[in-house]
This record gives sequence, structure tokens and C-alpha cells, in this order.
Amino acid sequence: MTMHKIKTTLLLLGAVFLSACAKIETVPYVEVERYMGVWYQISAYETNFNEGLVGVTAEYTLLADGSVQVYNKGYLDTLDGPLDEILGNAVVVDEETNSRLKVSFPGVPNFPWANYLIVILDEEDYQYAVVTDPLKYTLFVLNRTPQMEAGLYSEILTQLDEMGIDTEKLLLTPQPEF
Repeated sequence: MTMHKIKTTLLLLGAVFLSACAKIETVPYVEVERYMGVWYQISAYETNFNEGLVGVTAEYTLLADGSVQVYNKGYLDTLDGPLDEILGNAVVVDEETNSRLKVSFPGVPNFPWANYLIVILDEEDYQYAVVTDPLKYTLFVLNRTPQMEAGLYSEILTQLDEMGIDTEKLLLTPQPEF
């Protein structure tokens, strides 16, 4: 590799790292204990790790050491399809707000920064939340129940638009009817 290519690669990596470290505004405070439990994915950006998944949920469990067990699951193509699941771990990296966490999963690259940023939260009842990452590569609209009222979903999209977060790429996630 030539010196020019090495310098260009280092500059690109530096730019990615700096953009990853740029502060995305998160919610002012999260009560970690109240955030625990099952969340249903209402919509999300499609990525290589959630492509074709429906009935997606994330279950968070607070562990004795203060870290959080993360259990994500979904079904391939249909609600009766094969189960796709992964177990990971999260730690709060901003203890002042608890709204920035570092989540890691086995076999997935482990990033040196918070990659789970809570940008919208029903601060009164903890019934809905929106999560992204520093690069805005991922976006998840989460709810405590499998369905979300259309009016509330519309309000969330408006808030995201006001934050400069692209809502056009969001895909609704089919969930079971209860």
C-alpha cells in the first residue's frame, strides 16, 4: 500500500470515528430499571442483521453487576417462520443520563463508543422509545405492545424529522395481533 493510500485510509477512519463520537442529542434521563422488560419493534431501518425479520422483540434484563442482558429475537419472513435470536450485553456509558449504552453481541464487531442512543422516550410511562446509533445507521421505534396508535407513530416521525433523522428508510415490522 502506498503512503498516499495509507494516509487516505487513516483520514477516512478518523472521519468515521469523529462522526461516531459526535453528540447526538439523547433524552435527558433514563431510569434503567423502568426501561427493562420486553419491547416490540414497530419499525426499523433494514440492515444486514435484521433483514426479513418480523415479530421482532428486544428483552432487557438488569443483571446484578449493573450491566444489561439483551435478548433480541424475530422470525424469518413470517410470524410462523424460523426463529432468529441473539443474546448480548449492554453497559451504560453515560451515567449522568443513562441514555447512551454500549451494546455488544458475540461475533459482531465491538465498537469503542456508545452504539445504543435513546433519542425519544415516553418519560412518564416508558411505553415507547426510539433508539439509534452515533452514525444513524440503525433506527428502531419500540413499543411495549405489538401495535402502536397511528397518531402516536406520526408524532414520533415528526419528532425524528425535527431531529434531522431520516424517517423515509423506516420499515414497519409486522407483529402478532393480540
